[in-house]
Amino acid sequence: MKTTKRTFVTMMGATALALTGFANPAHAWEPTKPIDFVIMAGAGGGADQIARFLQSVAEKKDLTNRPLIPNNKGGGSGAEALIALQGTGDPDHTILVTLNSFFTTPLRQSNLGIDIQTFTPIAMMGVDPFVLWVHKDQGINTFEEYLETVKGDGEFVMGGTGKGQEDSIVIAYMSEAFDLDIKYIPYDGGGAVAKDLAGKQIMATVNNPAEAKGFYESGDFVPLLAFSDERMPAYPDVPTMKEKGHDFSYYNQRAVVGAPGMSEEAAEYYRDLFTKIYESDEWQAYLESESLSPLWMNADEQREYWDTQVVRHTELLAAMGE
Repeated sequence: MKTTKRTFVTMMGATALALTGFANPAHAWEPTKPIDFVIMAGAGGGADQIARFLQSVAEKKDLTNRPLIPNNKGGGSGAEALIALQGTGDPDHTILVTLNSFFTTPLRQSNLGIDIQTFTPIAMMGVDPFVLWVHKDQGINTFEEYLETVKGDGEFVMGGTGKGQEDSIVIAYMSEAFDLDIKYIPYDGGGAVAKDLAGKQIMATVNNPAEAKGFYESGDFVPLLAFSDERMPAYPDVPTMKEKGHDFSYYNQRAVVGAPGMSEEAAEYYRDLFTKIYESDEWQAYLESESLSPLWMNADEQREYWDTQVVRHTELLAAMGE
């Protein structure tokens, strides 16, 4: 099922967002050197996978006169990336692949002095749901069995990408909803989290489908619960949190933003570039294969979305005691 605007706006408490038509204007401005394609996470996670796929589509279709150069800066829950963009000496050649730490990290680390509204909206490429996973060797096949195991275990260990990060928000909500005592171990990125679940160093994770897909397809991971509005086509037998009586869903934004101070000419160049990528058969197939939901927005809609997400994540972090 593809998340509709109505469904997603209801989920996130945002105002209605009108789907806009795509245009492909000619631009006088073009990059004069390689483009710093900063990734707000470590290698192997969902954001990293998406950035490198976007790069591959741009290269395959010869859409840029200068290459996109992936640059992982996941330190400090993405603070490293935000600081890099805010301080870049060349905003016209610096863009960022974001996730929800774009909202949470400035809220949790106010000393950074990051105002996300100074960044330049480029493209919302989709939204990514979360799934609760366990290793098959745990012998857990349903969410009810998971609850029984956690409550009967003296120290149930889950891994994630850090306190205040997307997965920790989901785990905190689940823990509160079902009165669970879970030990949380932070990692540098979603790829490392999935690898340690595969190695049975931790007992469960909340990962995006793309991060766990290979292990799921090999039979190592068992999906137990989806934090989407409705069941996902790729996992039709996996119930949602809403089916368990709790009106909660959570999606990770997959977006591209530009550095503060980017010229409007450069911004329009990148919007045209990522519109072409979004419309491509390759990206549409990627959305389907990786269980992402499409959610295109123009620049004004993205800024409005940022505002609603800051409000929502302020509430979610406050509920966690952050």
